[in-house]
Amino acid sequence: MKIPIFQVDAFASGPFTGNPAAVCVLDGPRESEWMQQVAMEMNLSETSFLVPRDAHHREFDLRWFTPAIEVPLCGHATLASSHILWETARLRTDEAARFHTLSGWLTAKKSGDQIEMDFPAILHEKVALPDRLAEALGLEPNDIICNRGLGKEDSNFLLELDSEETVRNLKPNFELLRRTVNAGIIVTSRGSSSKYDFISRYFACYAGIDEDPVTGSAHCMLAPYWSAKLGKVEMLAFQASARGGEVGVRFNGERVVLIGQALTVLQGSLLC
Repeated sequence: MKIPIFQVDAFASGPFTGNPAAVCVLDGPRESEWMQQVAMEMNLSETSFLVPRDAHHREFDLRWFTPAIEVPLCGHATLASSHILWETARLRTDEAARFHTLSGWLTAKKSGDQIEMDFPAILHEKVALPDRLAEALGLEPNDIICNRGLGKEDSNFLLELDSEETVRNLKPNFELLRRTVNAGIIVTSRGSSSKYDFISRYFACYAGIDEDPVTGSAHCMLAPYWSAKLGKVEMLAFQASARGGEVGVRFNGERVVLIGQALTVLQGSLLC
């Protein structure tokens, strides 16, 4: 049986930018072990799996796997999945995409050439810096403010650095980082130009990914953090990985709207 699968560049300004995600469109549920094996085969930061929840194919179960683990929330692979549903006419372009996920219901809609996704906001609290984290990142402790998502085993640490230059030039010791903390690490700063309100990078060694190119879920934490600091609810952000990508955010207190573009670069079939 042939199973449709696509590779999509999400939060992308053109081909080979943003964050690539695989999107696997299924007729019915498959075993978690099989999905993990497919994600290992695709070897991208995320592979998403879509299964219709009703006979009319208007709502979908959505799961996300890195090559190593299943994750409870992923922005760029949700963007990619929404894009595929519209591009393949599984949904009309005036219909919202509705997904049931480990993080509850998520929705997406088209707005011109962009896609807007409604995600939960992840708030933060001040916490102590884990031992050796500063060493693993190559930072002095006085360079950072540290916060962590509440109530989730897969917490992220958010570290504000002193400048965009520091964020861009950071060279973590990934082997030490893997041994230091079982969590994602967001590093961020104000943007140095008027174009971007803030920039960031995201390290996810715990999930088998040294550096994720563009991370929508990290912006669920970055949006409320920078909204409070900048006094703004709508912001444009840039994730400064080697590929790079723009993420628009709109924070309303409990939810974050993530805004970006997507482009299909590969399509084919799984044969097993």
